[in-house]
Amino acid sequence: MKGLEYFVVECTEPIGGETYRQIADDILSDLNLNQSIGRLHIYIDPETPLFLAVGVIKKMPGLVHIRDVASALKTEDKIVLDVGSETYLSPMLAILWDTYGRDLITQPDRFTVEIHVPDLDPRAIEDMVVVDPSEGMFHDIIYALQWIAPEGFKVRRETVGGGLFSYVASENTLEEGVIDALLKEKFALVGVSA
Repeated sequence: MKGLEYFVVECTEPIGGETYRQIADDILSDLNLNQSIGRLHIYIDPETPLFLAVGVIKKMPGLVHIRDVASALKTEDKIVLDVGSETYLSPMLAILWDTYGRDLITQPDRFTVEIHVPDLDPRAIEDMVVVDPSEGMFHDIIYALQWIAPEGFKVRRETVGGGLFSYVASENTLEEGVIDALLKEKFALVGVSA
């Protein structure tokens, strides 16, 4: 698969493994995740039945701050945000409303937002985080793995964070110790020691 440093589908049935490799490749490509995931190992055991995937994110997108989309200017009684990009305007307004209240935030036009709070530091406003794109990326990765996993595997366990992710699915409840040992073993294959 293009973009991945390491991509293996391990399956007790070779033909099934190749089919799942193609499914995974298609879904990850369709969702544009093959450029974001660095390493991915999928393990499938149809007899247990078990689907397990572990991976490492290649590069985490950075946080988007207000300073990335607007500049803050202090006036006598308010902060005026000069919005340069409307891409994150909606989440920025939501954060400002949550922080200061709707009644203290006005938007005279689509490129201007005013915060009517005296004695605010414009640099502190610019440092506020608007969006954490990694949250959306992890959501997309788990969504993709749900599509890749065999249908009917309703018992699921997923973990995300720190640039790592795992997804385990089965028809049956599996022992935690067994799953933990398998996760540790498969993470080692992608270069992560637990």
